[in-house]
Amino acid sequence: MAEPTAHEALIYLMVVMSAADRDMTDAELAIIGDTIRTWPVFRTFDENRIIEVARQCQQILQEDSGLERILGAVRDTVPAKLHDTAYALAVEVAAADKHLEPEEKRMLHIVRSRLHLEPLVAAAIERAAQAKRRALA
Repeated sequence: MAEPTAHEALIYLMVVMSAADRDMTDAELAIIGDTIRTWPVFRTFDENRIIEVARQCQQILQEDSGLERILGAVRDTVPAKLHDTAYALAVEVAAADKHLEPEEKRMLHIVRSRLHLEPLVAAAIERAAQAKRRALA
């Protein structure tokens, strides 16, 4: 299988985050779709390919070292100036159901490490995702 494009690698990352706790919730899947439709980083991506790309990701995850391959593709394919955006995508998916499972926290830690994000940058992204989901009541 060919190396993924930057768009595909970002979608793979979101799918990996959704599957980290072995439960891809409707909220997480909705966030993935909304993100692809609304975030500028996906402006030139053909959203009709979402299912195809998600299936590619699932196939890769079935392979030996599939997760490593995906994380390496995100690191190597997505431009370094967008590594914080990649992490923000991962956090958005993880926070979609308003509760982080231990597996999701672990996966976020792995993603932070692979993308070589500064701790303060990662913390700011995480805090912004929390703030976005708060309500008055």
